[in-house]
Amino acid sequence: MASPFISDTGETNNDLVSEVELRAQELARQIIAQRDLNAELAANGRIFTSFNTLQDIVTNQKTLVTSGLFSGNAATMSAAYTGSIQSATSKGYYYDVWNGTGDTAESQFSVTYGHRKGSGSSAAGTLNDSPTRAIYSQYRLLLLNPGDTTFTFGDGVSSDSIYVLNFNRARIKDKLDPGNWQLSLAALSGSFVANHNHTGSAVKPLNTNFITLIDDSGQTQQTNLSAVGRAYNIVSGSILNGIYNTAAPKYYGLVYPDMGILVLNDLALNASASFNTVSGSNIAGDNAWKLFTSISGAMSYGKSNAFPELAFAARNEEAVVSTHFFVRIKNGEYNFSNNPSYVTGSLGDLAQATFIRDSKTYITTIGMYNNSQELLAVAKLSKPILKSFQSEALIKVKLDF
Repeated sequence: MASPFISDTGETNNDLVSEVELRAQELARQIIAQRDLNAELAANGRIFTSFNTLQDIVTNQKTLVTSGLFSGNAATMSAAYTGSIQSATSKGYYYDVWNGTGDTAESQFSVTYGHRKGSGSSAAGTLNDSPTRAIYSQYRLLLLNPGDTTFTFGDGVSSDSIYVLNFNRARIKDKLDPGNWQLSLAALSGSFVANHNHTGSAVKPLNTNFITLIDDSGQTQQTNLSAVGRAYNIVSGSILNGIYNTAAPKYYGLVYPDMGILVLNDLALNASASFNTVSGSNIAGDNAWKLFTSISGAMSYGKSNAFPELAFAARNEEAVVSTHFFVRIKNGEYNFSNNPSYVTGSLGDLAQATFIRDSKTYITTIGMYNNSQELLAVAKLSKPILKSFQSEALIKVKLDF
């Protein structure tokens, strides 16, 4: 073991180390005391407080929010119109459906018809290029699993012919809310009107034959997964009363809520609503107009005869991602205000004599700033919070994205 070093003054190196430690401890105490004093002074006149990213900020908080699907967050649509601005060429493929005819009207959804082999539409003699074939192929590739060529419905029936209702993307937000939509269809008849483009599509006057459609998401215990997410059966029923005849439901199609698409089996619509789908080769059947006429006819009858259940009802679903900021205000902080009314006179005396040695403020607003002290967001409290040296406050600010 090495012996202590002896300096010219007679001190050992142990004595020197002890003195250095004492001086270091004293300096540390002074630094800590000064820091605490600065913190206290800063708290008394504090304008900004930095967030502790580990303790004060909670990110990626997801909440599912539902609202009415139609414009203005309306949950129902009771009148439907087609737009004159849509070209005749595109109407050979689909019809845009609007909620009005004025300048403020907006597209809500589109309706179309598809046939796997191209029947029911004109292709100038070229069946493989017909609009109905293109429509069927588009939705088959979009919705069905690889290798599937035909839509097969809940009763095991496959069909080469489908009607499709496709919600406007802006309307569904993230997705259609399953179990919270209801579509009413009016039975069609062509016996009393001239045949228009081979459709025979018109709602019979005083027609009271309607069907209402919902999905079976509330009844099924297992979700059918498709190439684009969930798929449920479209069945006869209502939101209020559920599926009609749950023991043997009537199947009408499939709904893909994550895509906002309803696929309807034309065979079921022909049987229950007299659609009489035109499926001849190279014939401009205009079948999509049948679906629009049936939907708008049910809406019109319901609106005129006080049957609100015939309106198209639907809700969307959106995952709102939030960040929570916890604003922690200690008893010694923010007890003074820089509002000019807080002081009086040229010397800046407190305007309220009762605030001397017991100052108080009312917190009404939280400002969110960046590192450059630029205001980015403002949170308003529902009512002012009294703040004094005898009270503390914890305020949670929620930012949605």
